Amino acid sequence: MGRILYELTESIRIAMAQIRANKMRSTLTALGVVIGIVAVTLMGTAIRGIDIGFNNSLAMLGEDVLHVEKWPWITGEDWWKYVNRPVIKPEEATRLSRIIDATPNSELELAVYVHGRGGSVKAGNLSVSGVYIFGTTGEYGRVLTADFTDGRMFNDAENDSARQVCVLGYDVAQALFPGRSSIGNTVMVQGQPFTVIGSLTKQGSFLGLFSFDSQMIMPLSAFRKYFGVRSGNPEIQVKVRDKTRMAQASDELTGDMRRVRGQLPGEPDNFTINTSDAFKEKLDPIKRGIALAGLFVTGLSLFVGAIGIMNITFVSVRERTKEIGTRKALGARRRTILLQFLIEAVSICVVGGTIGLALTYGLCMAVKAAMPAFPLQFSVSLIVVSMVVSVATGVLSGFIPAMGASRLDPVVALRYE
Repeated sequence: MGRILYELTESIRIAMAQIRANKMRSTLTALGVVIGIVAVTLMGTAIRGIDIGFNNSLAMLGEDVLHVEKWPWITGEDWWKYVNRPVIKPEEATRLSRIIDATPNSELELAVYVHGRGGSVKAGNLSVSGVYIFGTTGEYGRVLTADFTDGRMFNDAENDSARQVCVLGYDVAQALFPGRSSIGNTVMVQGQPFTVIGSLTKQGSFLGLFSFDSQMIMPLSAFRKYFGVRSGNPEIQVKVRDKTRMAQASDELTGDMRRVRGQLPGEPDNFTINTSDAFKEKLDPIKRGIALAGLFVTGLSLFVGAIGIMNITFVSVRERTKEIGTRKALGARRRTILLQFLIEAVSICVVGGTIGLALTYGLCMAVKAAMPAFPLQFSVSLIVVSMVVSVATGVLSGFIPAMGASRLDPVVALRYE
């Protein structure tokens, strides 16, 4: 055991000495490995970032909420199928709630009508545009995923009396009332004053497309009074009791909505139940494309790097043929020679892998500074995978020339010019 340990440490020392003696050659040889490691780590970081961002977005959207709408969230060339569907109405949400309450052991908990549109909100000389303004009932507080920094949700009495009160998203509250509480202040919407009774905590954006912090919630009766009933895209948000049974809940909701609309057996649904699965189906091909592109670049780079390392190891064996002959004549074992050149090849790959990881970390920090909303995470698992790939590349590319060196005849090696 002691002899093996000595041979290992001596081989590492000789390998490091050879790398230091041929810095430029070792650097150029490791370049292919550097590119390969950068590719594999960037690919893994990007996919992990997309997953984290998507999961965070789903949490904000409500993982236990089904959305009954006229249109599917993702449409293609078959958009014409949905044009003539009837618009979602408030009374349908009321009837749906009654069916849910009357159903024993229902997978559904409650249904809330939501009607929204874009607009601007003003307070004094300050104004915020691109705000998603929507009206709903007091029960929306049970569906809402965000917490309140200040204030509260309006109640059913305020909704029934069309009270001009509202709840502001984080960005809207900060923009209109910087450095102070928004509660009790007045904002103007459609030329009408609304008193702020609540403000939400910061949530972020959905896949970088829609900000949950740029919203304003008001009683449905007030919304319909000033915005009308035809504008925007109304929906019914249905809270599910157990998010692990979303498929069963969706089936039950489909049957309940068909009852609400009086659809006959055989008739196609004239509504869509939107779930997070629609986004997952859209996201999966993107992730697969990134993975395939990354694997191709990684494989190509590591293949080129492995050929370079194998070539340089052959050159190193040829340059040091007399040294090998001398060492074997003095009693060095085949195992010792094999280990020496194998460690030299692996060391170059490990150095290349380390440089690649450093470059990837720098690129990740630059991307994070440029796009703070994108959730990049440089994980420990990627570091481990990268180093394993580096070592494996060194072993595979250095084994053949190292084996050739270990089998040299010492008499022939000593005569080599």
